[in-house]
Amino acid sequence: MNCIAFPRAVLAVSAILVDSEVMRPDARAWFEHRTTSAAALAELDLDALLRAKRRGGHRVSVVLPARNEAATVGDLVADLHERWVRRVPLVDELLVMDSDSTDDTAAVARAAGADVVATTDVLSAHGTRPGKGEALWKSLAATTGDLVVFLDADLLGDVAHFVPGLLGPLLADPQVAYVKGCYTRPLEVDGVVQPAGGGRVTELTARPLLNALWPELAGFVQPLGGEYAGRRSALEQVPFVSGYGVEIGLLIDLLELGGLGSLAQVDLGVRRHTSQGEEALGAMAAQVVSAVLTRAGGPDASGLLTQFRHDGVGFVPRSTAVAVDERPPMETVPEYRSLWAGMVG
Repeated sequence: MNCIAFPRAVLAVSAILVDSEVMRPDARAWFEHRTTSAAALAELDLDALLRAKRRGGHRVSVVLPARNEAATVGDLVADLHERWVRRVPLVDELLVMDSDSTDDTAAVARAAGADVVATTDVLSAHGTRPGKGEALWKSLAATTGDLVVFLDADLLGDVAHFVPGLLGPLLADPQVAYVKGCYTRPLEVDGVVQPAGGGRVTELTARPLLNALWPELAGFVQPLGGEYAGRRSALEQVPFVSGYGVEIGLLIDLLELGGLGSLAQVDLGVRRHTSQGEEALGAMAAQVVSAVLTRAGGPDASGLLTQFRHDGVGFVPRSTAVAVDERPPMETVPEYRSLWAGMVG
């Protein structure tokens, strides 16, 4: 497939400075050649994207995993549906995977224009497990696109450009199998918003681990970011961690599957969402560590994270299960193989 003629500004390398004396050479080279920007989306030739999609015979599915996101999912779905389903037919499926919500997430998303599927209704013979990764894994069996875009359902503000931004490298280069979004992340604490400082688990846990164990991945700005896109042919070959370790697990496993050259990232600008408290972040970080240890062949994690709260008298321990729980590569699931064979047949 011929490369898309994107405007220069769109394909400009992100303005993040690279210290050539410190950054590992292969990571630096990847960063410089596989990082693009969607900042100038107004100049992006959407007709070129559509032509590339049609020329390649692609079908695009956008998936939003959601659990109790009624406050945000409606506006997000409505905007995506209006822009990329109605106005510009870039998206063929817009799906919200409802992961045991107890609020009106499903009804709000459906009213806004999305198809809604409960995780418990997909591959029901395999049961269901808690966690974001479970919803992402099951979404492969609930969608039909050969290109799949994942977006978190708690995004705030105008993020509709995330979809064409993430699809661009996949449509432009058949060697690219997986695209991660990167962005600055404002931090809101007690009503005070700082322009940066979000992504604390990334900076304090994920990035040091990746730089130590998979230094070729040092060029990824947001390795834990929830916005990414991939080819089904790649995604169905790797396992999915059921919890918050899913993003780092996918990144490492897809590196092993296709090599660094099959990965790319796109600067999407700014990402806003509801910030978590330190205790919740600690549990997330523990799941990330557990996923990394599993892939590094290191010692098994204990499976528990013990944290402490002070009740006014003394410290009270509280333990949370954080052991890695993985779903196998989807291509190994007989029901999925039968379902997909029927669709392509």
